[in-house]
Amino acid sequence: MPESLPATALQLRSLVQADGTLQISLEPVPVPQPAADEVLIRVQATPINPSDIGLLLGPADLSTVQVSGTAERPVVTARIPERAMPAMAARVGQSLPVGNEGAGLVIAAGASPTAQALLGRTVAVIGGAMYAQYRTMVAAQCLVLPEDTTAVDGASCFVNPLTSLSMVETMRREGHTALVHTAAASNLGQMLNRICLKDGIGLVNIVRKPEQAALLRGQGAMHVCDSSAPDFMAQLTDALVVTGATIGFDATGGGTLAGQILQCMEASIARRTPSEYSRYGSSVHKQVYLYGGLDTRPTEIHRSFGMAWGVGGWLLFPFLQKIGESAAQALRARVAAELKTTFASHYARTVSLAGALSADAIAFYGARNTGAKVLIDPSR
Repeated sequence: MPESLPATALQLRSLVQADGTLQISLEPVPVPQPAADEVLIRVQATPINPSDIGLLLGPADLSTVQVSGTAERPVVTARIPERAMPAMAARVGQSLPVGNEGAGLVIAAGASPTAQALLGRTVAVIGGAMYAQYRTMVAAQCLVLPEDTTAVDGASCFVNPLTSLSMVETMRREGHTALVHTAAASNLGQMLNRICLKDGIGLVNIVRKPEQAALLRGQGAMHVCDSSAPDFMAQLTDALVVTGATIGFDATGGGTLAGQILQCMEASIARRTPSEYSRYGSSVHKQVYLYGGLDTRPTEIHRSFGMAWGVGGWLLFPFLQKIGESAAQALRARVAAELKTTFASHYARTVSLAGALSADAIAFYGARNTGAKVLIDPSR
C-alpha cells in the first residue's frame, strides 16, 4: 500500500442504544489493504438517499437532535420514541456503517489483472459503508465511469437509476402498459419521467405541490396530478383514462394515496369500457406497490374498486435477484450509457462527512423534501 495513505480513516456510523438514544459519529477504522481481486477507492461522492436515511436516522425524533464533540468529529444524539424501540431490537448495541452507493478514485489495487486494470480510474460502486473516506470493493463489482464523467456524475448511478428502470421492467413483466408514480418530482421521479418519454411509455406523475407539477411539465411530462388540488381525483382519473395505467409505485406508503390510485384506476376502466358492468368490479387487475415511507401514517385502503386488485411491497434488490444477473446487467449497461442524460442527478447541497452531522444538515435532509437531495464528499 502506498506510504502516503494513513493507517486509519473516518467512517460514519449509526448506533441505537438500549436506552432509546440514537448516536451518529465519525469513527476511525483501519485503511484496508485490498485483496488480490479488490481495489481501494478514495470516496469522493456519495448521496444521501431515503434508504440511507432509514438506517442513518432510524425512527429518531429529529426535534431532539443534539450535536456535541468537535467540528472535525461531531457526535449526534437524538431520542427514539419508546413505541418505535421494539422494531429496533435487532439494531441495539450495533454500530452500523451507512451509505449504499457512491463513486471515487481507485488508488490501490490487488494483484489480479482485473484489479490492476482499475488503478487510476474513477468507479462507481454499491455495497454499503460508503460514508467513509476509503472503501475496498471487489474489482468485478465496480462500474468504471466513462473518461468524461466525474465521481459526482456517477455517485447516484445505482439506486435511483436502477429503481426507475426496474419499475418499468416490473410493469412490462406483469403485463401492464403504463404506470403511476408518486413523489414524482424527486430525482428518481425525474429519471422515470425521462425514461418513459424516451421509451414512449405512458406515465402518470403524482406530486404534492403546484411548483412540483410545474417542474415536471417543464421537463416534458404529459400527465401531472397535484394531490393538493381540490379536483385531484378527477385529474387522476382523466390521466388514467388517457394512459390506461393499471400499475403504480407509491413512495409515500402511508395515508390514503394508494387506495385513491386504485379507486381512480377502477373509475378509468369503467369509463373506457362502460358496457362491461359487473357488481364485482372490473376484471382488470390493478396493482399498487409501496416502495417508500415518506408518509409514516398507517396505510388506509377504502375498498371501492372491485375485487381485481393488489397492494404490496416492492424493493429494488429483491427484484434484481428475481430477474437474474443477465437481465440486471442489461439494466446497468443502460445506466452507464445514459449516465449524463437520462440518469443525471442533481443535488441541493454538498457537505463533508462532518458537515453531514451538523444540526442544520440533518434538519435539511431529514425532512426528505423533494429537491433536497444532499451529496457527501468524504474527501473534503
